[in-house]
Amino acid sequence: MGFLCQGPPFSSTSHNTGSHSWAGLLHKRKLLCWGLGRQSYSWKRGLVPDPKSRFLDLSWEKIQGAAARWDLCIDQAVVFIEDAIQYRSINHRVDASSMWLYRRYYSNVCQRTLSFTIFLILFLAFIETPSSLTSTADVRYRAAPWEPPCGLTESVEVLCLLVFAADLSVKGYLFGWAHFQKNLWLLGYLVVLVVSLVDWTVSLSLVCHEPLRVRRLLRPFFLLQNSSMMKKTLKCIHWSLPEMASVGLLLAIHLCLFTMFGMLLFAGGKQDDGQDRERLTYFQNLPESLTSLLVLLTTANNPDVMIPAYSKNRAYAIFFIVFTVIGSLFLMNLLTAIIYSQFRGYLMKSLQTSLFRRRLGTRAAFEVLSSMAGEGGAFPQAQQSQRVGVKPQNLLQVLQKVQLDSSHKQAMMEKVRSYGGVPLSADEFQKLFNELDRSVVKEHPPRPEYQSPFLQSAQFVFGHYYFDYLGNLIALANLVSICVFLVLDADVLPVERDDFVLGILNCVFIVYYLLEMLLKVFALGLRGYLSYPSNVFDGLLTIVLLEAGDAGLAVAVGHDPHAEHAHRVPLPAHHSQHEADGCGGQYRRGPGAEHACVWRDPGGGLLRICCHWDQLVSRCRCGSPWKQQAALVTLWNLMVVNNWQVLLDAYRRYSGPWSKIYFVLWWLVSSVIWVNLFLALILENFLHKWDPQSHLQPLAGTAEATYQMTVELPFRDILEEPREDELMERLNQHPHLQLCR
Repeated sequence: MGFLCQGPPFSSTSHNTGSHSWAGLLHKRKLLCWGLGRQSYSWKRGLVPDPKSRFLDLSWEKIQGAAARWDLCIDQAVVFIEDAIQYRSINHRVDASSMWLYRRYYSNVCQRTLSFTIFLILFLAFIETPSSLTSTADVRYRAAPWEPPCGLTESVEVLCLLVFAADLSVKGYLFGWAHFQKNLWLLGYLVVLVVSLVDWTVSLSLVCHEPLRVRRLLRPFFLLQNSSMMKKTLKCIHWSLPEMASVGLLLAIHLCLFTMFGMLLFAGGKQDDGQDRERLTYFQNLPESLTSLLVLLTTANNPDVMIPAYSKNRAYAIFFIVFTVIGSLFLMNLLTAIIYSQFRGYLMKSLQTSLFRRRLGTRAAFEVLSSMAGEGGAFPQAQQSQRVGVKPQNLLQVLQKVQLDSSHKQAMMEKVRSYGGVPLSADEFQKLFNELDRSVVKEHPPRPEYQSPFLQSAQFVFGHYYFDYLGNLIALANLVSICVFLVLDADVLPVERDDFVLGILNCVFIVYYLLEMLLKVFALGLRGYLSYPSNVFDGLLTIVLLEAGDAGLAVAVGHDPHAEHAHRVPLPAHHSQHEADGCGGQYRRGPGAEHACVWRDPGGGLLRICCHWDQLVSRCRCGSPWKQQAALVTLWNLMVVNNWQVLLDAYRRYSGPWSKIYFVLWWLVSSVIWVNLFLALILENFLHKWDPQSHLQPLAGTAEATYQMTVELPFRDILEEPREDELMERLNQHPHLQLCR
């Protein structure tokens, strides 16, 4: 536990002797030795009664204790300032050994190691059995995926789990057992680690033939637990659930009412009528009707679901139009508005918490430094003419140790030096760290100076931004010329195309790009040219075109004649009558090889099923889309809800009707919640960018002209500054810090 007490171990009447540096301590040691020597001599001659009476408080142990307390205060201030910079909590241990461990834990090496470990354990899913990590998804050309031997991936996994165990142990020690018991994330971290280790032990005992690996389901938790942004997003969702549930209930009622109404309208009719049979595929029972209208909410099966009923009676279109207007255009957009509103409210709350953490960290550093009274920090309170605060030289010593980018550190140190020897008050100390919210405007190197008037005029012309506009027009003309020739030669075979004219044009364009690059280097200088990212990109692209050595290569960008022929592989056309309702065709690659069947779904989509021949009648062992496409690609296609009813029907046939629940939940979480949260973030950033107040340019020559506010805290004028009593109350409640003030 750290104790910060007012008053040094030594008092001094003069304030010009310096601080408690090592030079001062060595000077006191010399005085101590000289005083003890004189006392010993006087005691031997009987001049003093007791050799311990005068220099009882000048022992070398106390000098060492003063040096240790000085170093402890400096380290505490450094750690608190780093916590404020990173918006971290300061409720951790503040003794010397704990702070050494704390800074090592949050160093770049340890944090990057932890991030790499999280990436590694998540990447194991791509190579573990079963794996779909192959170069092609076509079953005709895809080789069998590599199956790692038992113990290989398990060895990598246990190393990752050991790193996570060390991470949890360090966090538990630094923040204490009391904080550990109250933090649900740390408790969940412990539970996930224990379950993962037990499941890993079971896997090895069964020689990697266990039916289910529970720890695979828990791996994303490691990413969530170690990402503050993920935690904030989940809290935002948790905070928004009550409001989203009300609109979700309206959606469910709307869906159920129209489902029952639709079954009454479309479930009747003659069963042998082809037109009615097609209509009944969407409304033949309650689950199919719910699925059809749920997909219609996303407009993925529109107008396929409407066409059979519309063909029989045009008035049936009113049913689908009303359902789409109420559900898709009103309720779904209302849900988006609620998510945006809740997100903005939580964003403000999160920014307020971040601001409070920064103010608390800087105030804790001020209290630590101001507790170094007398020669160590503030002037004694006995001198009323001097104010209590932090000496600039002590703050400079702290800033030297703080891990901060050089531009902000230099700006803060220059501002501290401007105070001279006047101590900084608490308000001035807080305002000093406003520099952290400013981003340094990059200054380009000065342009070269030419003596010739002609060269100066040329430098002005080729360095003007109008010259960039001319380059953009030339690039646009190059793109238009390529598109024109591609359209003209669309019906001509690649071997019969005459690309001579296009090659000449591209040679002319490349020569201009090279000349433009050289002229810009002449006008801006090499360092000035490289200081613009757009110039670096243009220069690299020009060099690549020159290295290609063939102007006709520009025509072939994005067009491979061989690839065009490679994709023209005809599908097998061996049809059989008994497979008409399930598969439209099959083919054989060789003895014992896999077979495939192709059928067309009601919506018109084409789906290939990969199966073993001996299980074609019962159930395909290798499945369907989960072998044709990777799981990530499958879920991505479901998230964008383009023809997702095709995948729903395929998995229903080969996995059962309950598989729809999984995909509907995925649609709700990804497409409805996550995508809308992302949309809310884009809208908030867009509104801030288009806010006229955010585009006010600072006056030239002012400090704001050199530093501009970042977009990290765009709502600074809305956020409330923490009060003095709130900060001191929170500091007094610190579990590992005591302020004796």
